[in-house]
Amino acid sequence: MGRSEGIRREIIYDPLPSQKAFHESAARFKGFSGPIGCGKSQALCQEAIRLSYQNAGRPGLLGAPTYPMLRDATQVTLLEILDATGIPYEHNKAENTLTMVDTRSKILFRPLEDFERLRGTNLAWFGVDELTYTQEAAWLRLEGRLRDPKAKRLCGFAAWTPKGYDWVYRRFIANGGEDYRAVIARPFENRHLLARIPDYYERLRKSYDDRFYQQEALGSYLSMDGSRAYAAFERGAHVTELAVNPRRKLYWALDFNVDPMSSVVVQIEDERVLVADEIVIRHGTTQEACEEFLKRYPRHYPGVVIFGDASGYQQQTTGATDYEMVREYFQEHSNLRVEYKAPRSNPPVKLRVNLMNSKLRSAAGDVRMVVDPKCKELIADLEQVVFKAETWQIDKDRDRLRTHTSDALGYLVWQECRPKATVGLGQRRVL
Repeated sequence: MGRSEGIRREIIYDPLPSQKAFHESAARFKGFSGPIGCGKSQALCQEAIRLSYQNAGRPGLLGAPTYPMLRDATQVTLLEILDATGIPYEHNKAENTLTMVDTRSKILFRPLEDFERLRGTNLAWFGVDELTYTQEAAWLRLEGRLRDPKAKRLCGFAAWTPKGYDWVYRRFIANGGEDYRAVIARPFENRHLLARIPDYYERLRKSYDDRFYQQEALGSYLSMDGSRAYAAFERGAHVTELAVNPRRKLYWALDFNVDPMSSVVVQIEDERVLVADEIVIRHGTTQEACEEFLKRYPRHYPGVVIFGDASGYQQQTTGATDYEMVREYFQEHSNLRVEYKAPRSNPPVKLRVNLMNSKLRSAAGDVRMVVDPKCKELIADLEQVVFKAETWQIDKDRDRLRTHTSDALGYLVWQECRPKATVGLGQRRVL
């Protein structure tokens, strides 16, 4: 890894070709871009250790877009490497810092969401995990801090999965110049991963829709300028007349928006999502939605499971939450057996939309979601909802009638259909 005042540490590390190229780059600012499972976090943390030895006694910083990402991924990876190789360190959890015993180099762990707090101490180096989910202003703040006069190697570096032609692509790949260099890892390169999980990419291909598979599993740069959120949807493949199966439970999913109050009625058979009906009420209330549901489905012996938006837990002007209103209404007006599967927080939009698309058509070509033609608002959503330019944020400003039924369905699909152990998307990285 390097020398520091007569101390030499060697780490058993068999870098992949792209990792080796990243470490050998002499650029002042360098990046490692690639798909999940290509060893980005490993390369990032190995580079941090190397620079902490090259800059003995000087401070460096490891950052991530949010504190949970920093704590659960970046920091865990670094500590695992240090523990496995016997490199001594002192971890101050209160200050969120780590000191390398050999060199007395200090590593600051910092989330980058509040980038104005990054002003201050001069740095010898800094590294950022998942840079594409970080604001450009945060990166520029760190560049401004890269000015330790006693540093032997000033360097800013980062790792990321592509997210369209965003500022990271423009700065490191399109318009980089001499100071910026990016190494782009190839898919299927990680022999260590494939030796342990030979069907890794095939499993992703079955779980992801085609666009998400290209970006996340293959590391491709794709245009996201106003692109359709549910690009896998096609009327010919996904719209067909459905009849409610009286022997299976009804799943009712709500999006608690006042105008329109939107919900969908679903059944699931053999892992297929069957959207049989929608209830959309302009300027509607939660009570009106319940009235309409029971008007259409007054008796259903297997019962009803209710899903929905986490905002349904917020108290309304009446003092009750939307879910309390639903529960009370069903208790007073129905003998249906009712279950509730509403989470306290909504899933990340990126993951929810991907799961919806993978049900519509996976990268392997499997269609596992169909919609009855009477669900006109949902069909309009699936055809018209788009992302904001170069983001994973759904554009809710383009048409206020859009997004609500598809959001409701997405909450249900996320609760019922996401893989129990999704490869590559947990809090812990494979590599």
